[in-house]
This record gives sequence, C-alpha cells and structure tokens, in this order.
Amino acid sequence: MPSTRMPVRAWLWSAVSGLVGGASFLAAAELVALLVARGASPVLAVGSFIVDVVPQPLKEFAIAAFGEHDKIVLLIGIGLAVAIAAAIAGILQYLRAPLGVAAFVLAGILATAATVTRAGASALSALPPVIGTVAGSIVLMLLVNRLRRWMVSAPAGDVSVSAAVDSRGMDRRGFFRFGAVAATAAVIVGVGARAVSAASSSLGAIREELALPEPRATVTIPEGASFDIDGLSPLITPNADFYRVDTALTVPTVDPSTWRLVVDGMVDERVELSFDDLLGMGLDEYAVTLTCVSNEVGGGLVGNAVWLGVPIRDVLARAGVQGEADMVLSRSVDGYTASTPLTSLVDEGIDAILAVGMNGEPLPVEHGFPVRMVVPGLYGYVSATKWVTELTVTTFAEDEAYWTPRGYSARAPIKFSSRIDTPRTGSPVGAGTVPIAGMAWAQTVGISRVEVSVDDGPWQQATVSTPINDDTWVQWYLEWDAEPGTHYIAVRAVDRDGDVQTQERAPIAPDGSSGWQRVLVTVE
Repeated sequence: MPSTRMPVRAWLWSAVSGLVGGASFLAAAELVALLVARGASPVLAVGSFIVDVVPQPLKEFAIAAFGEHDKIVLLIGIGLAVAIAAAIAGILQYLRAPLGVAAFVLAGILATAATVTRAGASALSALPPVIGTVAGSIVLMLLVNRLRRWMVSAPAGDVSVSAAVDSRGMDRRGFFRFGAVAATAAVIVGVGARAVSAASSSLGAIREELALPEPRATVTIPEGASFDIDGLSPLITPNADFYRVDTALTVPTVDPSTWRLVVDGMVDERVELSFDDLLGMGLDEYAVTLTCVSNEVGGGLVGNAVWLGVPIRDVLARAGVQGEADMVLSRSVDGYTASTPLTSLVDEGIDAILAVGMNGEPLPVEHGFPVRMVVPGLYGYVSATKWVTELTVTTFAEDEAYWTPRGYSARAPIKFSSRIDTPRTGSPVGAGTVPIAGMAWAQTVGISRVEVSVDDGPWQQATVSTPINDDTWVQWYLEWDAEPGTHYIAVRAVDRDGDVQTQERAPIAPDGSSGWQRVLVTVE
C-alpha cells in the first residue's frame, strides 16, 4: 500500500481520478434518469433537499442577495461541493483503499434517499443514483489502480532498470488514456442526457400552440392609471420582468393534457377536473398585484398582472365545503403546499382564481403553467401556489403548509406599503424640478393617498394614479425642487380605511416587512 508521504503528482492525479469518477457517477445517473425516471437526477434531488432543510435566515439571505438567481447559485455551490468531495475521495482511495469507494457509496446512499423521498418519486427513482454509484466507483478503482502502478517502481532485482522504466511508461500512458476516455464519455453522456431530458420535457411548443378561450369579462385600464415618468415601474409588469420566488430548483413541466386538479378533504364530494374541464367553466380577466413575503421595504418582489382564470369559489362549490373547515391546503406538482384561509377563497368580494393566463398569453412555465392560484390580499407563500394540482379542504388546527414549521405565520395578509422608484440612492440627479415617483399598494382595500417627506420636512401629498381596482397597485409622483447636496426622501401611504402605513420596522419573518422607505439622494 502506498505511503502517505506520496509525491505531489500522486496527490494531484489521485484528486483528478476522484473528479473523473465523480463525473462518471453523475453522467451514469443522468443517463439512467433520462431512460427510466426523469425526475430522479441526484444533483437536483439533493439541491431540492437542501432548499427544504436550509434554515429560514439562510433562505432570506439567499433571496435578498441573489433574488431570482438563488437557485443557480445553489446549483453552482452544489457542483463545487461535489467536485471537492470527489477529489478528496480520489486521494483517500489512493492512500487507503477502499475509503474512496466508501465515500462514493455514502454519497450514493444520500442521493438515493433524497431522490426517493421527493414528491412524485416512482418505483424506479432509486435506479439513477444506485447505478451512478456503481459506475463512479468502478471508474475510480480502475484509475487509482493504474495510478499506483505508475507511481510504484518495479522491485529491485526483479527486472532491469530499462524494463522498469518501460513498465512505468506504459502504466502512465494507460492511466492517461483511460482517464481521458472516461472523462470525455462522462461529459458527453452527462451533458447530453441532461440536454435531451430538458429538451424532451420542454413545454414551450405546447404552450405556444395553446389557444385559450376568449374571456367573458375583460379588465379595463382607466384613464389616468399610468404615468410616463423615467424610472417608474410600469403599471402592468411584463411577464419577463415579473418576480419569481418558489422552492422549485428546476421548473416543473406539466402537460395540460395530463394535468388534473383534485378537490378533496372536508367536502361533500371529491372532485377531479381536467384542464379542459377548467376552461369549460368560463374564463374572466382579473387585475391583481402579487407580493412575496420576502419583499423588503422598498423591494422589487412585487408585481402587477392581468390574469385569466376561474374563481376558486366556483370550483369549491362543486365539491361542497363542509361547515367546520377554515383552510384550504393547496399542493403543487412538486410537493410544495400553501395554507390559504377558506374565507379568502369563497368570499364573493375577493377575486381568488385558478389562473391559466397572464398578460394576454398562457401562463409562462416558470410562473405556474398550466394552472396556478392567484389570491388578492395574501402573501404568495400562503396563496399563490404554482403548478397547482390539489386543493384539500381542511382546518388550520389539523394541517400546516410548507413554510409554517419554518418560522412563518400560517395566515399572512399583505401589509400595505409604498415604494420609491426614482430617484434612487447611488444615481445622482441634476438640480431643478425632479419627479419623485413610485408605487403603492393595499390589496382588497385600496390606496387613498401617498405622502412624501424631504429631509424630515412636512409631509406633502403626491399625485396618485387612477387605480384599476382595489387589488392592484397605483403609481404616484411629486414634483420636487431639488437643490444641490444630499437629501433624504421618505414615503408613506394611507389606505381607503384611513389607516396610515406604519413607520415601525419589521423583518420579513414571520408575516412580512413593514416601515417607511427612506432613500438618500444626491443632487448635483
């Protein structure tokens, strides 16, 4: 067995052996997943497990720091961790065989556990990580064995010096030849399998060809609803710019032809609807602003869209809700759940819908295609379930949703708020008349007025746009005579009930941030 005092090149090439073995592990797993279990990729399964178990403060940090790119950052982090672990396994295999293989087996066990416990796992979901473990272990053993023969000289007296040199040369060539072939195969197979899986599961073409029925009722944008001010967010958020925050590491792909919605639990009759059944109920347009609970004061995790859908109360009426129920537990195809107060779904004055369209087109895949929930007045984590496939009528005492045990409130009405879009901190403006402008929202109640204070001076009433309805945000602006220097600008809103937006600061957990936004602006 080699000494632990091995040459530097042995450390290097044993680490490379581990990397090639790890790549072979992943490539074989991706290939088998492509053939027998599309959702059983070990990397994605482990990543989804991390998303589920990471502490709430880390989730908040990831969303605040990386926004919609948090999942990409997570996958990059997993890739780096896998590479480091595989390199260490290669060194262990060289130093103390079979420790490297044991490390691969342990990784395979963990990956298998993460895979088979995911929502929608099948009887074949264990095959990709298991076969990946076998393939990676075999490649690691073969590479390290060749490396040992290269590094260890032929015993003195057994062969001639020239023979020993020739033997070491052959072993070196054998190591590099096998390593190059294994690495190339791993890259081609792994990347190819992932690409084919992504392409074959893409619903882009199906979505593009989907023709939704014309709405029976449409949203009318009133005159004066939108201001043309540079830097001010548009009244209707384009689909491409609409925020996305969810727990799905990869976007679920659901074919409308196979989609089903099950309504069960505390109901008189279990109901199952197909996509065509839902469309057959008749579609209407609804303008609703959505807000994420992770939205900091002045943040961008809020957007406004015109949705096309069916009232959830009509769907629940088909099942017959029993009197003791007070909550609906909605479930996504990927296993995510949300707890929505029943009153928000059955109230005739609240347009809670199952949405199939967004801003004049079928839902984008990343925003819940083919069907998602949209409920005015509630933060998304308790109401806006994407890729929804199940509505269970229940009680808050009996059931809890995904985020509740992770430190968030089971009920989460949106706190009304206001935001300054322009001018911004770090973007100096010229002296003279400068518009201070932004957005304000108070879903289900509506905004009465918006007030602005400069340098802690008196509150000045801003001009507010005509609202589409009480469920959407409004734009506002105030003409400011800006003088050179640095200035603090603060904003607050007043809703139609006469309540003034609270100045008290609150973190996003457990039920949303609060406070006035205050920005520092430089005037040149």
